Amino acid sequence: MNTQELTALLDRLRAEPHESEWLEFKHDRFEPRALGEYVSALANAACLLGRPRAYLVFGIEDGTHAVLGTRFDPGAETVKDKDSKGNQLLPLWLSRHLQPNTGYEIHPFEYQGRRVVLFEIHPAYDRPVEFDGTAYIRDGSSKTELRKYPQKARQIWSRQIDWSAEVCERATLDDLDPAALAKARLEYKTKFPGKAAAVDTWDDATFLNKTKLTTRGRVTQAALLLLGREESSTLLAPAVARMSWILKNDRNEEQDYAHFGPPFLLNVDQVLARIRNLTVRELPDGTLFPVEISQYDPWVIREALHNCIAHQDYGLRGRINIVETPNGLILRNMGSFLPGSVETVIQQDAPLEVYRNPLLAEVMVNLNMIDTQGGGIKRMFLKQRRRFFPLPDYDLSEPQRVKVEIQGRILDERYTRLLMANTDLDLFTIMLLDKVQKRRPITPEEHRRLKGGKLVEGRYPSIVVAGKVAAAVGEKARHIRDRGLDSQHYEALVLALIQEHQPVTREDIDRLLMDKLPEVLDDEQKQNRIHYLLGKLTKKGRIRNAGSRKFSRWVLITD
Repeated sequence: MNTQELTALLDRLRAEPHESEWLEFKHDRFEPRALGEYVSALANAACLLGRPRAYLVFGIEDGTHAVLGTRFDPGAETVKDKDSKGNQLLPLWLSRHLQPNTGYEIHPFEYQGRRVVLFEIHPAYDRPVEFDGTAYIRDGSSKTELRKYPQKARQIWSRQIDWSAEVCERATLDDLDPAALAKARLEYKTKFPGKAAAVDTWDDATFLNKTKLTTRGRVTQAALLLLGREESSTLLAPAVARMSWILKNDRNEEQDYAHFGPPFLLNVDQVLARIRNLTVRELPDGTLFPVEISQYDPWVIREALHNCIAHQDYGLRGRINIVETPNGLILRNMGSFLPGSVETVIQQDAPLEVYRNPLLAEVMVNLNMIDTQGGGIKRMFLKQRRRFFPLPDYDLSEPQRVKVEIQGRILDERYTRLLMANTDLDLFTIMLLDKVQKRRPITPEEHRRLKGGKLVEGRYPSIVVAGKVAAAVGEKARHIRDRGLDSQHYEALVLALIQEHQPVTREDIDRLLMDKLPEVLDDEQKQNRIHYLLGKLTKKGRIRNAGSRKFSRWVLITD
């Protein structure tokens, strides 16, 4: 905001009859921790009251609202940080200790001939804002801990503020890109051909209001993301509107990169143009004639990238990353996966009930960018299945990040392709077996489902696909390697080794068995299996350790 806008805003704030939950006046006193607590309290209060912003103003007297001025200079203040063991500038220190940091702007300016400092604080949304692990709230004009008001805490957790629908106060229609606006009109008419004639009669202001990209002529955050000029991304601060494409080689070394900001409606095509969608040759089963097929289905890539845009948590200030490797694409966006699991999305036919950015998602559907809300992810899986390419891999291990990997070539094992072609299993079951074959963890409940259908063998979590599934896809040999042999076989090998070369060390036994144990086990699990096997032979009275616990010397026990 410029000085004129800030002056008008402070005039309105001083006209308030008294301080309130969303408004605090201070004269000149500054204490870092108290400031952090005030930012937390005001952000949470603004959320509860439905205010677009809360304000903390230095240089104004509480009660009288007289203009006193202040010497407080946030940009020059430093704070000793206990974690970094050094001094940090106050704004950085505050940002590090606020979680989540929904954002604030600091505005020093001259007002009625005196210097004032105005903190413009963004409201909390979907969770309370904490300072150093504690959430605060305003009770009238007093600051206190939120835990004393559990009902208010619950209201904040349940209140879903749509960041994308918020009006960007500093933006005007001039901040929108004309080419992006023209593209939006074209896509809207493609999506709704029955409205095409009417759309042609609408001016830009009418079109934007009709599509909800503006609210009574005021530009929303969603409009700036999709249609904003490149330089308009600064108006969205502290949110980050950025997509980064990164090319890596097989040694994980960065080879090339490019960054893209608004307008996302146009720049998604720029990102896709960077991705090398090579042609691969595939030899279908039962034929000697190879076919050529692209590495990626363009619709799948576009849908995955559009989902990143629609479901990004812009309050976390992260960028959308698209990493291209020789094996495939990895897309990451900030924010938790609201459905909880991909399996939930695949199994349910109904769209999601909760969206992180409802307006943004709705507009992207209307502009022909993403599929009908809730159906895009399942359609991605079905398209990959029809192409006999590996299914998308979703990694939800990080609480505030979603990662999806799309394979760019047929895996050597060909397991998923053969499984889909030679069985009548449903898509969800194929997903679970695909995880098992790729050594990915599954939940106990998912294991019970597969075990009940006699589709897996072994003791959870070290399970393998069952023999009948392996036979159906021509992977009988691999099935035996994964499952391993029975205990008597391994016992006989150990006894033969000791009888021929006693005494033998544990290292000798490891060298004998490590490459013969089930491939589904990692090295630590194999070591534990050998330890169990030696203990079992010892209890049977077949072998004993003639050395020490640290330096074992295994020999046979003879009668």
